[in-house]
Formats: sequence, C-alpha cells, structure tokens
Amino acid sequence: MKSSPHLFTKFQLGSLTLPNRVVLSPMTRTSAEPSGEANDRMARYYSRFAKGGFGLIITEGIYPDLANSRSYENQPGIANDRQADSWRPIVQAVQQGGSRIVAQLMHAGALVQHDGFTPIAPSAVRPVGTMLEDHGGSGEFAIPREMTREDIRAVAESFAQAAIRAKQIGFDGVEVHAANGYLLDQFITDYTNRRTDEYGGSTESRIRFVAEVLEAIRAAVGPDYLVGVRISQGKVNDFHHKWADGETDAKIIFERLRAASPHYIHTTEYKAFAPAFGEGGPTLAELARRYSGLPVIANGKLGEPEQAAALLAKGDADLVAIGTSALVNPDWVKKVKSGEALNAFDHRFLHPIATLREEETVE
Repeated sequence: MKSSPHLFTKFQLGSLTLPNRVVLSPMTRTSAEPSGEANDRMARYYSRFAKGGFGLIITEGIYPDLANSRSYENQPGIANDRQADSWRPIVQAVQQGGSRIVAQLMHAGALVQHDGFTPIAPSAVRPVGTMLEDHGGSGEFAIPREMTREDIRAVAESFAQAAIRAKQIGFDGVEVHAANGYLLDQFITDYTNRRTDEYGGSTESRIRFVAEVLEAIRAAVGPDYLVGVRISQGKVNDFHHKWADGETDAKIIFERLRAASPHYIHTTEYKAFAPAFGEGGPTLAELARRYSGLPVIANGKLGEPEQAAALLAKGDADLVAIGTSALVNPDWVKKVKSGEALNAFDHRFLHPIATLREEETVE
C-alpha cells in the first residue's frame, strides 16, 4: 500500500524492534483445553498471523490465577507452571515465523460465564447486560463478592507471578488487560466501583489498582521486559460507555498510568479514528499519547487499510491493532502490502465452535 509507508516501517517498542506497525489485536477464542492449557490448535492459529506478516501478536486474555480470574470455559491460563509450559510451542512458532508475541493477562472480575467460583469485583454490583452468547454464555451475570484489601493484594501478586511465568517461557512481553469491562476496568468505571476506601470515589482513586498491578509486574520482571496496558471506555457488556468527565478523566488516567512505567498504552474504541468525547474532539489514542507520552497502539475498526494508514499518518498512534479483519485475513499485512483484496468479515469466525479447518479456508 504505497499511500502509507508508516504501516510497513520498523518500530522500536521498548527493547523490541518490530518489522512493521501492524499488531494482531487480542481476541477471545475459548479454544484451550478445559484445564486452561494451550494446545496444538492454538499454535496453528497464532502461527498463521506470524506467517501473514503481523509484526506483533497479542494473545487472547489469559487468566493469571486459579482462584477466581477465569471468565470463560476453555479460556487459556498462565496460573501455574503446567499452563505456562503449554504456551511454549505457540511462543516458539510465532517467533520462528518472524513476529513477536505478548501475553495479555486478564482477570474476569464480575464477568464470569461459568459456575466454577463466586466472582469478585470492586463492589457487589451485578454487571449490566447479559453474558456473551458467542462464548457460551446466556442470561444475567451473577452478583460478585466485593473484594477485600487482602483480595486486592492477592490479585496484584497473581498478575506479577503470571508475568514472571510469561517471561520464563519466552513471551516477548505482557499486556495488562484493564479494558472492556473486566476486573481492572471495573475499578476504573464509576458505576461498578462504589467503594469508599482508597480504591473508590474519585478518578484518581479508581485508577489506583491498575497502577498498582503495573508496578507489581514491573518490580517482578525488571525494567527492560516489555509491559503494556490496554484501556477502553466501552465494555463487552456495555458497548457505548463513556468516561463521565471526558478529557479530564483521560488526563488523570493516562498520566497515572505513565507513572507506573509501562512501555506502551493500547487503546480500544468502537472506532479508533472517531472522537472520544464529542464531535470534533481528539481520539482516545491521541489523548493517550498527549497525556502519557508513551507509544500508543490503537484498535477499533482499523481493518480497512486506509483508516489504519490515516491514523498513523495523523500521529494519533504509533501502531495499529487489527482484530476481526485479521480472523478472515491472517495474511492481512502481506495482502495490504501487495495491494491484494481483503476478504470480508464473516461473523461465524467469532464463534468458539468454528473449526480450524473453517478458519484455514481464508488463507
């Protein structure tokens, strides 16, 4: 695509030299073993994107502990050495394919779609909306148990230990999932966080736990290991949510995140190129760059190469993350670079029962 040299230029992200600016967005696939271990199907799935030219691959959300962090049946974990070791073939396949791979660490909080344990959350507030049918859920979510300070410390430590395991088995970095309505986002969001202690109330207090998780990880893995954080306004169960105080909230959130020493911020919106807070205003990615000064990955309806290229050219973001378009175009990078037509998205590829054989028909 000659109109955007930025898509295909190298980029230095922390200690990683990426061959281009195109990232595979994390997408829930629920295709692991019931034990939470990764499998051969997942290795084939992720290696396709490396072969297809993606410079950086971010995994689906991986749960960090066995106590209460798993959201979905057949979600992969990295809560113990056995689960961690099951990721080695995937990491090696991706790296041998010429890409880098980051493990996204995700705690469900209240968004739990199984009966394995009582969910925990900042407050005992039932999540809005209903469970995700694409990932085996139906009906209302359960009311979670409000977390104690001991719970908060334990969860932060579970993230740190999961990051250590990820580093030990060869992942190029970790991304903290503080977006889309899961636990860390539940702390940020005013209506799910009704706490009256130091973790609730003002935006400064509601972002505290996310920062503490990042700080715990940084202390565990050292200054050079790649650590990022994903942030959103909308959620899987509340798609159109916006921060109540708009850009004021964005400034507080992104400045506090910067102080916790991640290497990048990954913003995700329904449309990454749309104003975050009203017509004519800046995008969320632009606000992340403005107030953090960190490299920014932008995600949200960027499967059209022209939109992705324009966002980079404008300077709102440093890298673009491609999600659903990548499911039907695992070779998105190669196709766009050569000017080849892209396959149109087919919703069946989001469903957990989609077989690898069906997915491979798009290659």
